Amino acid sequence: MHFTTFINKLQERLQEPLPGAAVQDKMQASLRYPNNWRPKAKTAKKAGVLLLLYPHNTSIYTALMQRTEDGYAHSGQISLPGGRYEEADDNLIQTALRETEEEFGVARHLPSIIGSLSELYITASNTLVLPSIASLTERPTFSPDPKEVAQIIEVDLQHLSDKNIISKKVITHKAGYYSVEAPFYNIHQQHTLWGATARMMSEFLHLIEEIGYGNSETGDGRLEI
Repeated sequence: MHFTTFINKLQERLQEPLPGAAVQDKMQASLRYPNNWRPKAKTAKKAGVLLLLYPHNTSIYTALMQRTEDGYAHSGQISLPGGRYEEADDNLIQTALRETEEEFGVARHLPSIIGSLSELYITASNTLVLPSIASLTERPTFSPDPKEVAQIIEVDLQHLSDKNIISKKVITHKAGYYSVEAPFYNIHQQHTLWGATARMMSEFLHLIEEIGYGNSETGDGRLEI
């Protein structure tokens, strides 16, 4: 499948109704809170994240990040680039592009937005997140912000689509606020992708399977160059 064909098919699919929670919840963690801690009911903050797609090594890649250990709710976790909405942002897509520029060093005018996934509420940070998807015609030159990004993790969609990398384990918050029995993607046998980002990724992978990426009818997912 040509990269352009893949992007066009995905863009068309994103205009149709999305599966949302029916697919996201396949990667839902089962929270076990201690008796002295409960999430507080507040007005959710808004945030945007970006799933970048680009051709590389005759396949299609995306880029994740390992957050630095900063003491916040998602400290040290694997995530997509993104962050909180600011008043200067026209919308949450612009939030995602701005944050990707700040965190990855990818200029905000370079990615072409092709659509968005379902919004997702994150209890731990009381945030409602819009995941958007963008394409690049070639692998970007990354210049990560060391204050926010400990590591950029490039992942082949063939690897992400392999259901054998999905497993489950108990994960405990570093401060001991809660523990979760969580399904996760075991990225490259090194990185645990779980929680909200895993739920977003679950919906994305469901969609690319729908459009025929990597199935027997279209080949093994490698690109025609």
